[in-house]
Amino acid sequence: MASKWKTVREGLVGASIMALSLITPFLNRRRRYWGATDAEIQRTLPGDDLIPHPKWQYTNAITIEAHITNVWPWLVQIGQGRGGFYSYEWLENLIGCDIHNANQIIQEFQHLEIGDSVRLHPEMPGYPVAIVEPGRVIVLNADTRTGPTPVPGGTKSEDYYVSTWVFFLDKLEEQKTRLISRLRSDYNPRMRNKLLYGPCLVEPISTAMQRKMLLGIKQRVEAAGTRLVTA
Repeated sequence: MASKWKTVREGLVGASIMALSLITPFLNRRRRYWGATDAEIQRTLPGDDLIPHPKWQYTNAITIEAHITNVWPWLVQIGQGRGGFYSYEWLENLIGCDIHNANQIIQEFQHLEIGDSVRLHPEMPGYPVAIVEPGRVIVLNADTRTGPTPVPGGTKSEDYYVSTWVFFLDKLEEQKTRLISRLRSDYNPRMRNKLLYGPCLVEPISTAMQRKMLLGIKQRVEAAGTRLVTA
């Protein structure tokens, strides 16, 4: 019961953060680049070439006091029906995501391959895995394109939307790892898409969820101790 109320309390805090974000658009940049250094914001990450001209993106980062091989098992098991997203579980489940954040390594979810899918919601298409390098990087790529690849300034279908979600691990020291996450998106710039996919609505929600996710991974990895865990 205590765990349930903790989840609800965290969700209410998350909802408050999102509501505050909606009325403070002048803080968008701070939220979009939370935790990231200037070098990390400018750094080219795997998967950036999939959307060379994004209309919107964010880069967040966090330092985890653990060996890089201790971080990877928590990262590789993310997803609905897997290890969850270590974020505001209560809020996610209010919209039917059926998320259950893991507090342990789940061996059956320690492997991803290109073409696998990481779901956000049980009734929605998952994010296909575009790039995976064990112990280093995961790139998820959602793409609604049905025709030829559009070029910047070219014609896009009304429902055109493509995004990448990158998780990159960088070893700083033997027991210190940098986790960098980046989301990039491009879409047909009609008003509906700007509201659904652009920074007006998506930014307050996704950056709050992303920040909590990175903090959730950090907390779990560091609480597990310094014993090396291999996937």
